[in-house]
Amino acid sequence: MRIVKPASEILQTTLDPLGLLAEAGSTCYTSDPDSNEEFVARVMRKGHELVIEHASATVRIICDRGVSHEIVRHRLASYSQESTRYCNYSKGRFGKQITVIEPCFFPPGSEKYRAWYCACATAEREYFNLLAAGARPEQARSVLPNSLKTETVMTANMREWRHFFKLRTAKAAHPQMREIAIPLLGTFKKFVPVLFEDITC
Repeated sequence: MRIVKPASEILQTTLDPLGLLAEAGSTCYTSDPDSNEEFVARVMRKGHELVIEHASATVRIICDRGVSHEIVRHRLASYSQESTRYCNYSKGRFGKQITVIEPCFFPPGSEKYRAWYCACATAEREYFNLLAAGARPEQARSVLPNSLKTETVMTANMREWRHFFKLRTAKAAHPQMREIAIPLLGTFKKFVPVLFEDITC
């Protein structure tokens, strides 16, 4: 069994998001903006976020299955996710082991961490036992834990990314969700600050 940390990366974005947003948004207004950034900032201050739906970003997220179930609830997005139905973790591509995401809330060496580790190891063992007994991967997956690592590619427009970050970086969000969302928000703030600088964690 392999234990990894969650991760995320931007795979692709609208080539010139501020240029596109200013171009699209200026269709609605008669005045020419001083700059693309100032135009978008003005639109944001007025709360006219419909304009920012014209730009988008695609992100790869590596997290556990439990967190992925929350991510895919954002309906104004498109997803491609690793399939436990068709992936056979006993094959060489997966190192003949399952990979799990280490929980950020159980300190290594603690009794809680030990219980989590034992549960995941037991699930791995029984998964392989089921496969050895002739079960198909889609059947054997029923014993896999929520901690199982999954990869999800998510594409959404910038308005939906704002919604995502407002919900998923909030203090009430699940700790493992925040572990993904807060660093990803930092990446978006560097990429297009005017769209995300007002969102705080």
